Amino acid sequence: MSMEDEEGIRAIERERLRALVSADMDVARELHADDFQLITPSGSTYSKVEYLGSIASGVLNYLIWEPDSPIEVRFYGSAAVIRYQSQIEGIMRGEHMELARYWHLDVYEWRDGRWQVVWSQATRIS
Repeated sequence: MSMEDEEGIRAIERERLRALVSADMDVARELHADDFQLITPSGSTYSKVEYLGSIASGVLNYLIWEPDSPIEVRFYGSAAVIRYQSQIEGIMRGEHMELARYWHLDVYEWRDGRWQVVWSQATRIS
């Protein structure tokens, strides 16, 4: 894969983060595979329906989600793995989540002519 392919994955991840922060569910649904699974920093798991549903309903409201390190990309056949650090601030079930830094590891797969995230894991680092 080329640098252009790597930059394409980075752009898709940035688009996904913008959609999650702005609660743009049309874009978020397109970028998350039907079998998407999130592992949160606390070790909880969420399906696509659970995760995006919590954002759509306002149970989870991201105020800030900004990468603050380079988004590293590796390709493996029809999959792309990305890793980066970010700053996130939000509100979960009415409780403020203070601005903190996280490591992210996400797996995208090429499906039906587009990249979709299938797995996502976040680890709090500060």
